[in-house]
Amino acid sequence: MTQPIPVSGSQMIIGLVIGIAVLIFLILRTKIHPFLALIIAASLTGIIGGMNPPDVVKSITNGFGSTLSSIGIVIGFGVMMGRILEVSGAAEKMAHTFLKLFGKNHEEWAMALTGYVVSIPIFCDSGFVILSPIAKALSKTTKKSVVTIGVALAIGLVATHHAVPPTPGPLGVAGIFNVDIGVMILWGLVFVLPITIIGVLYAQWLGKRIYQLPMADGIGWTRNKEEIDNIIINETEDAATAESRSMPSAFSSFAPIVVPIILILLNTVLSALKLQSGLVSYVIFFGNPVIAVGIGLIIAIYTLVPELDRKQVNKLMEEGVASAGIIILITGAGGALGQVLRDSGAGNYIAELIASTSLPPILLPFIVATLVRLIQGSGTAAMITSASITAPILANMNVNPVFAAQAAALGAMVFSYFNDSYFWVVNRLLGIEDVKEQIMAWSIPTTLGWLTSLIMLLLVNAIFGG
Repeated sequence: MTQPIPVSGSQMIIGLVIGIAVLIFLILRTKIHPFLALIIAASLTGIIGGMNPPDVVKSITNGFGSTLSSIGIVIGFGVMMGRILEVSGAAEKMAHTFLKLFGKNHEEWAMALTGYVVSIPIFCDSGFVILSPIAKALSKTTKKSVVTIGVALAIGLVATHHAVPPTPGPLGVAGIFNVDIGVMILWGLVFVLPITIIGVLYAQWLGKRIYQLPMADGIGWTRNKEEIDNIIINETEDAATAESRSMPSAFSSFAPIVVPIILILLNTVLSALKLQSGLVSYVIFFGNPVIAVGIGLIIAIYTLVPELDRKQVNKLMEEGVASAGIIILITGAGGALGQVLRDSGAGNYIAELIASTSLPPILLPFIVATLVRLIQGSGTAAMITSASITAPILANMNVNPVFAAQAAALGAMVFSYFNDSYFWVVNRLLGIEDVKEQIMAWSIPTTLGWLTSLIMLLLVNAIFGG
């Protein structure tokens, strides 16, 4: 790099403020795509902040490349696997497995746990579309409000979607904070468990206030007591219908998710113990996230869609990659912005300012993710933006990077509303049309999850951080 231009701390801050303001404006008010908006923001932040223009370009390319080198392949494999899980019926099979496990009268817990597992490799929007017919059928057969069962499913899906790789959002955040993916998975599963529990309890309460069932003919919804009384419970028929559909075995359905997670966690544990020789080195190799998720993809191909030929399987995987391409680009652009903040010195300067205040540094990524989510709606974009801005700031502070990464991921859960596509997916598929009820059905539970994660974050950081 060329010699840096001497700049003041105030100039660095001005560069960052202008860069972020332009980023928000471009995303909200123009036709500029978030990927290009992030690159523009990174350029403005560096140049206005005092960097030499050639160095800004070098920081952007280095940051983009280094971020994607750690997680780009994993995102690609993960979405390929998710697409196969969707079309093969594996996600439905997981739901029926949990329903049998939990038994009668615990349907909402079974659906929440299904969402908790399914959303690890599958986007929560897709997961809800796939599993909502099961929630609808359970509502009709048990006469429990579809709101209770549906919101429980939705919260289970969104919880792991926000915190557990290889879902692209938390995976990208882990890459930007340079966090071991196995550790990110482990802590993500811990953080989202109380979120899921709180969400189910809220769903049970809400279902008593919005008591709505599918019509007897399966078309439309009813809250009319007379119509509800006329809906005949026929659990045997529904169970037979479910079992008659061609679905893979429970073992085949869970294996593509469970095997990579076990391998990645083994890698994390053995690496932490500094065991690198002999057979252990091969276990660590297979537990590398790139290799582990690739193995999961191979398992999915040969156990879930054995009847499809090569062209059909490749087409499915390409459909999955099409949905991930833009996330990969946005993640890389977020890394570029983060690298500019590091190289400009703005990150270190802001870190010094925060260290001189009473604000716990762990809250910084949480607050930034919250604000970005409220402004522009996308949880994934909010996570990546928060990580990009705060990772350089926290790098030289006494903050556990995995908790900082989870703070960026979970802060983006707050108050899902009209500018979030998942808000509409949940409410439309549950037949909720009144705006007040839509907010109660999805904006409130996501905010409860956000608040729960904040409390968990502060507690866990106080005990294990530092």
